[in-house]
Amino acid sequence: MELASLELPGIPKLRSGKVREIFDLGDRLLLVATDRISAFDCIMPNPIPGKGAVLTGLSAFWFNRLDFVENHVIETRFENFPESLRAFRDQLEGRSMIVKKAAPLPIECVVRGYLAGSGWKEYLASGTICGQPVPPGWRQAEALPQTMFTPATKAESGHDENIGWDECRRILGDDIAAQARDFSIRLYETGRDYARERGIIVADTKFEFGLLDGRLILIDEVLTPDSSRFWPADRYHPGSNPPSFDKQFLRDYLDLLDWNKTPPAPNLPPEVVLQTARKYREAYERLTGEKLSVENG
Repeated sequence: MELASLELPGIPKLRSGKVREIFDLGDRLLLVATDRISAFDCIMPNPIPGKGAVLTGLSAFWFNRLDFVENHVIETRFENFPESLRAFRDQLEGRSMIVKKAAPLPIECVVRGYLAGSGWKEYLASGTICGQPVPPGWRQAEALPQTMFTPATKAESGHDENIGWDECRRILGDDIAAQARDFSIRLYETGRDYARERGIIVADTKFEFGLLDGRLILIDEVLTPDSSRFWPADRYHPGSNPPSFDKQFLRDYLDLLDWNKTPPAPNLPPEVVLQTARKYREAYERLTGEKLSVENG
């Protein structure tokens, strides 16, 4: 069953994001990953079958595996959800989790291990990535000399804006900024090393953190095809744009169109929807070692 939007009668909705619906359960939140997909900060009109199950299942996998950083997960198994949600099994099972209420930081913690995407474009223009100098002569998709933390502000509409370390510290304060940076780099490098063993290169990713009783905790999603750039290791060649298991495939298709990257987004042909769904599912199955069940996507 595809899920493009969701209302739960009797359960107040706090907001709808580009992908997730967030409901208020009192002292907790219900996060539901729909099958919506966005590119260039525009939500596409076509949902991607099974995408919400991939994001939820993969995030749950990583939250459990990367438990050296406290996270917001309370429950991922529908059979343990409260009675008030039982009537919504078809909409919620496999694509939702109950989480702690935390105050999200106003920045996204972007971590880069390879020269790709907007980092590659900036490097070509100025020899920097998010204002940080990179040695000359580096090729597209080449591994960076060291992991780079490149934070960005969150935009309610339009594009997120990269910011420097000094601005990050000004926004968050020195202690929280340093903790968010150090957590992000450790999470990325641990996940990157595991994924490499499963045949996937994690070129870059972004994390979100929140404050709960003064503690910094990991929230939202972790190392998914929505938040990360995944490349197949066996087809990786520096100096080219590698194929991917993430929505870069969709972005590459959209780049071929006569579209100005503003709403309304164009309809996606069935073959693009199907191929995107396959890439997301393969990322899940390679990383977790499990098949995505029919019931969950």
